[in-house]
Amino acid sequence: MTASIVGWAHSPFGKLEDETLEGLITKVAADAIEHAGIGPDDVDEIVLGHFNAGFSPQDFTASLVLQADDRLRFKPATRVENACATGSAAVRQGLRAIEAKAARVVLVVGAEQMTKTPGPEIGKNLLKASYLPEDGDTPAGFAGVFGKIASAYFQRYGDQSDALAMIAAKNHKNGVDNPYAQMRKDFGFEFCRTESDKNPFVAGPLKRTDCSLVSDGAAAIVLAETQTALSMRRAVAFRANEHVQDFLPMSKRDILAFEGCSEGWSRALSRARLKIDDLSFVETHDCFTIAELIEYEAMGLAKPGEGARIALEGQTAKDGRLPVNPSGGLKAKGHPIGATGVSMHALTAMQLTGEAGGIQVPDASIGGIFNMGGAAVANYVSILERIK
Repeated sequence: MTASIVGWAHSPFGKLEDETLEGLITKVAADAIEHAGIGPDDVDEIVLGHFNAGFSPQDFTASLVLQADDRLRFKPATRVENACATGSAAVRQGLRAIEAKAARVVLVVGAEQMTKTPGPEIGKNLLKASYLPEDGDTPAGFAGVFGKIASAYFQRYGDQSDALAMIAAKNHKNGVDNPYAQMRKDFGFEFCRTESDKNPFVAGPLKRTDCSLVSDGAAAIVLAETQTALSMRRAVAFRANEHVQDFLPMSKRDILAFEGCSEGWSRALSRARLKIDDLSFVETHDCFTIAELIEYEAMGLAKPGEGARIALEGQTAKDGRLPVNPSGGLKAKGHPIGATGVSMHALTAMQLTGEAGGIQVPDASIGGIFNMGGAAVANYVSILERIK
């Protein structure tokens, strides 16, 4: 446990028409520093997660964090990117700076502003996280990529529409009590299961309720090396943090196995000396409901092809065997690309310190996080435990 989360901040996620990317970044940066009980002078390094890919005309954004406070001037600041796992890439960069003893305190910010981009351009920007020679002409953009994955899964294991609807309904129900969530409405299983004018098919067997939202938002965490963290207000330690990168072309792997996700979980649980059932809850990357279903199998909750049973039996409900996405996940919370991984770490820290409000999992002691970029290409797993 070389580093801990000692403070955080989180903006609302959604269509934030009155916000700018700079405003989102500076607000959470300043609030996270204050929440940690430190001053800007105490920050040794800054890492910004910002995917962009055309969403913002301002493509050089690392120094925007310095706008939060003049005292951040001359601090090293770097922007990192790894598709939809950009936020977790920023977290890992901060952890590595601390592990290398190059920094004692690191401010990590994740942000994205997506909704001011016209619809067709949004799809084009997101598709840049796929392998363009194979998937560049996919109808419906990245939803089309996961629509192909869902169709292939259905062909191999049978129609899983009930399970996907159960996952969507679960996450929407959880999101009702998340004050940061973009969509706080309990749609129920029947609405999510049934095609309608309000819930049409988007790509393959995926309906609108199977797809995460286009969002604006930001989140920030403050990392500190463990001895420093123990002298602060709170400390949520990393028992493990693993990064596994896989091939970009889906043709080079069994896309239904999410092998990078599986390898990431295996390494993280081994490093933490834990089993999956030792976790109190998991925040996982449900960019599409089919992703969460396959992730059940990759994390070891079910054998290949049996993830549907986990969903249909309620094992991942908030009161189930292992609550998954008590925050509402990307499905209800929203998915501002660069902010997502940082948000997952902030919300997990809130759970472990008992500060999660209406989404609190009772007696949460150890939390797991899985954030991925592309179709299980960039895979990040963290396991967190409160030590103060």
